[in-house]
Amino acid sequence: MGKDSKPKDAGAKGKGKGKQAGGGSDENASKGKGKSGKASDGLGTCTYVKARHILCEKQGKINEAYQKLQDGWLSNGDKVPPAEFAKLASEYSECPSGKKGGDLGWFPRGKMAGPFQDVAFATQIGATSAPFKSTHGYHIILCEGRKN
Repeated sequence: MGKDSKPKDAGAKGKGKGKQAGGGSDENASKGKGKSGKASDGLGTCTYVKARHILCEKQGKINEAYQKLQDGWLSNGDKVPPAEFAKLASEYSECPSGKKGGDLGWFPRGKMAGPFQDVAFATQIGATSAPFKSTHGYHIILCEGRKN
């Protein structure tokens, strides 16, 4: 029985979220396991997320933006205020949403590409993801809300 349960768990979580947890912070690694005991956080159950993001083609540029977030808030354990994240998105993001402070509004599961969706739905409200790569480039996400 132990052999049967391990491959199922590894297959379910190892492919989609393993990359994100490995490329993100330790916080994201634990957040990605919404089903494993914390139903109250809504990570595994919500169907909509409200988010802002920064998108850069080059890893160096997204790392520079993330360093500003680290220096200003994250290194102190603080949450990045949405208005401050919006300023950085306007400055750094190469996505058309950058002109709106990176605001993506509310979006359902299934609308965004794999890695982006995985990180957006695994990030707690008010938290900022570590930089990660998708098919469109490098991102940082700020989760502003979640609902069913």
